[in-house]
Amino acid sequence: MPLHVTDYTWSQTDSTIHLSVPLKGATVRKVDIVSTEEYLKVHFPPFLFEAFLFEPVDDDRSTARIGNGVAVFTLPKKTCKMWERLMITTDDKETKKEIRERALLKQQQKLSAESKQKGEKQQAEKKYALETMMKLEKEERDRIEKMKEAEREKTTAELAAWQLRQKQKAEEAQQKQNHQIQQAGSSDIPGNRLTDIVKNKQDHRNSKTKKIQPQLPPPRRCGNIAVTFTPRVFPTALRESLVPEEEEWLKKQAEARRALSAEVEELQDLTEEERNHDWLKQKGDKCFTNGDYVGAVNAYSLGIRLNGKIPALYSNRAACHLKLRNLHKAIEDSSKALDLLTPAVPANSAARVRASIRRGSAFCQLQLYAEGLQDYEAALKIDPHNEALQEDAQIIRDIIQGGSY
Repeated sequence: MPLHVTDYTWSQTDSTIHLSVPLKGATVRKVDIVSTEEYLKVHFPPFLFEAFLFEPVDDDRSTARIGNGVAVFTLPKKTCKMWERLMITTDDKETKKEIRERALLKQQQKLSAESKQKGEKQQAEKKYALETMMKLEKEERDRIEKMKEAEREKTTAELAAWQLRQKQKAEEAQQKQNHQIQQAGSSDIPGNRLTDIVKNKQDHRNSKTKKIQPQLPPPRRCGNIAVTFTPRVFPTALRESLVPEEEEWLKKQAEARRALSAEVEELQDLTEEERNHDWLKQKGDKCFTNGDYVGAVNAYSLGIRLNGKIPALYSNRAACHLKLRNLHKAIEDSSKALDLLTPAVPANSAARVRASIRRGSAFCQLQLYAEGLQDYEAALKIDPHNEALQEDAQIIRDIIQGGSY
């Protein structure tokens, strides 16, 4: 049964009640306060202060400050007048119970409304961030298109000017040639003279062509050329290397690069660049580096919808979820990345280390230290000389064993 606090002090003016409640050495985290228009409760186990107020107060403008072992309340009155006392004097338990339940109900409704308002505000902020990012990307695309169009128009104008100059040069050359022919034809035998000149020029051109034409060699004899290829050399020693698994990993990577989900209706309006999962991965990496984790998640998610067989997209999105404290989603994406990083070969060892660490970190932040330690130990098996990994794994072991950390 709680111990009721009776050594409180209070004072008043026409418009405000000032109340001080000693906290008996309790810390701020252990103090629970419920305040409404007609009820005030301060609970810090095993002590309890409960006040059924004499008149209603303005709960929206009421304030509470906790410090130096005292909780100080400022309660504006709804009616400006002096109170006879701080609390009502009734001893009717039913009346007090009714006031208490009504106050708790109002407190729950108030907390629910604040939570809903906070959720709506966060959703609006996410929507605004997404719209802003899309607007900036659209402006960037428009700017690039304008630059391309200006360059295209400039090149077209330069080509047209060059063609016009060539045409003018050809016309001038033709006019000059016609003028020479007319001058040559002004002799005593115009018709025969002109015909002879044209014929001589044609004969000269034909003879020149015959002289320039080279002598072609005879065709070669048919034959077959044998082509051999050197075997692929893997980084591990032959006695340790799993050649079939490494070949399978290379084949899976090649198939993943060729895969593309082009049948999704809402993806039909994307540009050729936006349909490239490598471009989307680079976009997500840039957003992550700049601290825009929501934008990075959007880029990686679109890349996954286009091609769901790229493990790096899942692993990088897991890193974003860790930053955003979406721990269950981080575990899900890391697990998917590890499923795709099979078979385990040296070529994907670094990616498996990153995915294992991210899943282990998410488990530890959920206080599932045993599961997190398993992932860190799996990463250590791949990279046993990583000192940072060794330190983190030891810290987790100390937490599990109840160490001083």
